[in-house]
Amino acid sequence: MDFASVVFYFLAAILLLSALRVITAKNPVHAAMALVLAFFTAAGIWLLLEAEFLAITLVLVYVGAVMVLFLFVVMMLDINLEELRRGFWDYLPFAGLVAGLMIVEMIMILGGTNFGLTAPEPKPADFSNTKELGRLLYTDYVYAFELAAVILLVAMVAAIALTLRRRPNRKIVDPAWQVKQKRADRVYLVNLKSQKPEAKSEEDE
Repeated sequence: MDFASVVFYFLAAILLLSALRVITAKNPVHAAMALVLAFFTAAGIWLLLEAEFLAITLVLVYVGAVMVLFLFVVMMLDINLEELRRGFWDYLPFAGLVAGLMIVEMIMILGGTNFGLTAPEPKPADFSNTKELGRLLYTDYVYAFELAAVILLVAMVAAIALTLRRRPNRKIVDPAWQVKQKRADRVYLVNLKSQKPEAKSEEDE
């Protein structure tokens, strides 16, 4: 067994343990930190597969942005752990069935003989994964890429529409109305004649 295989099995063991800890930890903060560890180890496995761009993207996007947001939300909200874990064991048989199907699928894919998978060809020293990924996305898979972008856009608009709540007493700003406003509609110049102060009479004094 070479050094790369040892590193792979080491990272894979950490990934499985951290993923198991995500669903078994009682504290949501601990579960989120275990998910961060899972992302880091998955990035390490992608580095072993010479997918540097995907590994860096996983660390920057998920660990650097998404998981930080998760941690802030989990730490700020008062989460009821008993309500959160209610029904966990009821769904365990179904979850085990789904996990078993995923394991069977991965074994079938990684077998290689049934799907014609072969060992990757050695790449030259100046090979760029980022350049090759961009070339494939915008040439061979451009329609699938654009379709995925449209689906994500529709999902984002739908999420905003579903969570939008209009309150009758809430003051809102209409940007279109603001743009249409003219200076003459908002500013009035009034020409006032200067007035001299009246002299005080002796009775006022």
